[in-house]
Amino acid sequence: MESPVFEEIDPASDCDCPGCVRGRGPSCSPAARPPARAAAAHRALVVAAVTAAVLGAGQAAPAAATTRTAGRPPGAPADQPRVGESETPQGDVGALFGHGGPTKVGEHAAIVAATRSQIVSRAKKWLDARVPYSMSRYWRDGYRQDCSGFVSMAWDLPRNEWTGSLGRYAMRITKGQLQPGDILLFHNPVNPQRGSHVVLFGGWTDNRHTTYIAYEQAPPHTRRRATPYAYWTNSKRYVPYRYKGLTRGAVGPLAALPGPYPGAAYFGPGANNPHVTRLGRMLVARGGASYYAKGPGPRWTDADRRATQAFQRAQGWTGAAADGLPGPRTWQLLVTGKGKDIKAAAPASHGVPGYPGRGMFRPGADNRYVTELGRQLVKKGYGRFYPNGPGSRWSDADRRAVEAFQRAQGWRGGAADGLPGPETWRRLFA
Repeated sequence: MESPVFEEIDPASDCDCPGCVRGRGPSCSPAARPPARAAAAHRALVVAAVTAAVLGAGQAAPAAATTRTAGRPPGAPADQPRVGESETPQGDVGALFGHGGPTKVGEHAAIVAATRSQIVSRAKKWLDARVPYSMSRYWRDGYRQDCSGFVSMAWDLPRNEWTGSLGRYAMRITKGQLQPGDILLFHNPVNPQRGSHVVLFGGWTDNRHTTYIAYEQAPPHTRRRATPYAYWTNSKRYVPYRYKGLTRGAVGPLAALPGPYPGAAYFGPGANNPHVTRLGRMLVARGGASYYAKGPGPRWTDADRRATQAFQRAQGWTGAAADGLPGPRTWQLLVTGKGKDIKAAAPASHGVPGYPGRGMFRPGADNRYVTELGRQLVKKGYGRFYPNGPGSRWSDADRRAVEAFQRAQGWRGGAADGLPGPETWRRLFA
């Protein structure tokens, strides 16, 4: 694995040489005066420069260096803001520049489908162009050149959002679920325009998930660099989100799909929403009832995954196309009633029930297979591990009983991990 590389950041410059002009690139801006705070900052800079000239460069330089680095987190690059400050102010919700009139803050624009590769590719276009940071200027594609405008562009949103509205286009996820194209969002309601920030997640740089690649719009221009999780400052206040329109293949408005397809982010481990219930009911209607011991319900379970996979395999799909996660095509077939139904599973031979998969035996699992496993372990003489008798919720008592059974088979190491695999299951029920 390559070591994290920090991008060299060039200081902001108004140099007119061809290289600098090409690096800044063309941009458009509405005719407006700079914000009052920007003008004040400029006046303060002029006063500081005059003062330095009077006192002498030898005295002014150390003072400036002290002010620049004071209060910065240990190990943070020199261009990071001081603790409690933000150098990435942002504009408000608004239409794409040159693409229509003003947009009301209360409106919610339509969600458009996008793949992870499309999101990252759009982010890289700004990175390659070194788009200058600005909260009042707009790039040639119509998006505002600040942090929230950058994410609006990467997600292909139909207007410029800000950190206070981006969450409406996304669903909250956990750190462990982060994948390229997701975001880490910090919205500060106390000082939203100067105390907030958002970055695009580009992938982990280490196995311990302590550092990741962040694509972000920050002074002086778009950048990509290794960043400590969750961020250099205000780390505990950054929240992971996933775009609702994320899909594995479809592009264009989601409304064009029958149903319509809600997006891949609504399905998978940790998902809990009405779309999961609807998926389960459609799968039951297409022959998947045997996969559900109870339900279907709004919380994603391994039963949903296995039923979805069975439906996908019934269509003749294999590999990644039959991964148990419903994509636009799977959803379309279910909603329209087209495609082939799930074939009834063949009865287990010799009275041995079929192995349901490792996903049914993990922390938090609650299903009938855990109960069956526990009862069989008790029959085999491992009831001492159950102070209250086996139940449907996976517990440490189940794990220790399984481990003891595996060791009794002469297995050691990873083969006796307390998690029932196909062979453990076969020997228990044979």
